[in-house]
Amino acid sequence: MKIEHIALQVEDPAAMAEWYCTHLGFQIKYKADQPIVNRFIADSAGDVMLELYCNPKFRIPDYSSLEPALLHVAFMCEDVEETHKRLTEAGASPEGEIVNTGDVVITFLRDPWGLTLQLCKRNKPLL
Repeated sequence: MKIEHIALQVEDPAAMAEWYCTHLGFQIKYKADQPIVNRFIADSAGDVMLELYCNPKFRIPDYSSLEPALLHVAFMCEDVEETHKRLTEAGASPEGEIVNTGDVVITFLRDPWGLTLQLCKRNKPLL
């Protein structure tokens, strides 16, 4: 089996999808505004999708109150420092320092809606 998508209940799916497309290289694969607002966005490789939706029947989690290790979306990147700087300039908030363990360079940020993003560059990629 293969994961198709991970769904996140968020306040403004359209704005969040646009930010991910502009700053993280995602593409919108499906969008709807009725009966609920949702966007399915795929990563630059087209292998992973996030569903961003806002269903008024359910509460929106306070992602900003969650510790980064509890929930985060991790991104492989070639240059963690440059990507960290670029995303911060685009409205993300740093969440700790950039750490180099020797095996991986890693850091956390929060997107403008409080969801934690992890940037990592591993010496030996896991995928």
